[in-house]
Amino acid sequence: MERRLYVLAASAFIVAAVLASAWITGQFTTPAVDMTNGYVSELAAIDQPWTRLFRVSDALAGLACAVGVALVPRAAREWPGWLALAAFALLTIVAGLFPLDCAALSDPGCGQRGMSWGHRAHLLAGTLATAAVLAAMALLSARWRSWVSWLFTWLSLAATALTGAALADGHSVGVAHRAQLALIATWLVYVALRLLVGDPCPAEHGMPHVVEEGEGPAVLITAGPAGAWFHWDAVARELARSRRVIRFDRPGLGLSPCSPAPPTLYDEVARLAALAPAHPERVTVVAHGVACWHAEAFARMHPLRVAKLVLVDPACAGERGPLAFARAAGGWLPALGGTWAATAVARLAGPAAHRLLTGVPDPIGVYRMGKVPAAVAGEWLARRDMAAELRRIRADKPFPDVPVTVLGAGGCAERLAADLGGKLVHRPEGGRQVQIDNPGAVVEVVSDDFPDG
Repeated sequence: MERRLYVLAASAFIVAAVLASAWITGQFTTPAVDMTNGYVSELAAIDQPWTRLFRVSDALAGLACAVGVALVPRAAREWPGWLALAAFALLTIVAGLFPLDCAALSDPGCGQRGMSWGHRAHLLAGTLATAAVLAAMALLSARWRSWVSWLFTWLSLAATALTGAALADGHSVGVAHRAQLALIATWLVYVALRLLVGDPCPAEHGMPHVVEEGEGPAVLITAGPAGAWFHWDAVARELARSRRVIRFDRPGLGLSPCSPAPPTLYDEVARLAALAPAHPERVTVVAHGVACWHAEAFARMHPLRVAKLVLVDPACAGERGPLAFARAAGGWLPALGGTWAATAVARLAGPAAHRLLTGVPDPIGVYRMGKVPAAVAGEWLARRDMAAELRRIRADKPFPDVPVTVLGAGGCAERLAADLGGKLVHRPEGGRQVQIDNPGAVVEVVSDDFPDG
């Protein structure tokens, strides 16, 4: 999927370059704009016949460039350059939305009645966009160490300086401005080619993040949707006084690297089996939310390795079948989690969303990582597939004779406790995360009639 993202990003940059070069043929359809002394943006002035065409071209060019930046896989220490290029894209959109009132340099009468705020906004956006793209060219050239990119950068700087000098002199502004825009468009094509011919950055695949503490009978904790290991700190601290507590982050969550494939129930069962102590030692599994499905499937497929199940606020396994589009979208999410778009979303919304949902801070900043929202979305899209897999496992594998305690309230908890022959403990009133708001309730349930390993 990483390669496909590179192709999509490169395609977006090429589209941006083509749309931004619409002036090359369009200038011949607008004779009122002086090709030698007039700005290219005068083609889109309100009083020109093809204003809508050029305004739409400029706005779409900025949008395509922004899409290209969003889809570029994140690379270490390149963020200032891509941020500057994103600013250029947004300012180009603004310039397209707010055109000049008239052909500022080609029409001697332009501006005699004063300039509108839209005219001023266009001039300001155009100036800032030029500064932004030049900064992007310089910053990315420095990171890439490419003489080709540096060549375009220096030529563009020279063309910009010539445009300023020509504006001060009053002659040949259009020639210098057209040379500047042509160089910028060509550099965007170079960026696209660099993405197409370069090797994709390797995805971060590897072992999950695991935390172990304490000694004694083993307790394996698997968090709920979007959960991380530190949400169970208070529970683990109490249990570690007399148990060996194992916590981990699923792929893409917490400090675990992302997985190249969408999550499946069988993968999660295999993960629990790998983290649980080897037979004949048995483990107590504490699961939260949708992870209760993983724990139940683990108990059914590995009955001799389970001492007890503690299921906290279990999710309902509905009867609705899987969706094809969810599988297709889920295949893209691990790669999308490594893009600048995912990083921007996580930086802007991740910490606030985490505090809103849990009421606690993020001590290490894991919810500022782009892989986390992608992993959360991937698990949500995979829910129907996992539910279908759980139904198949329930039909094929009987539930073993192990103690089950369900901590929760509502129909899902009651039905699951009845189906598994377990004990239902009503969830204490309070916040949405019982392991955070009332960890003592979880510790009490885990410690109640704790079986020997």
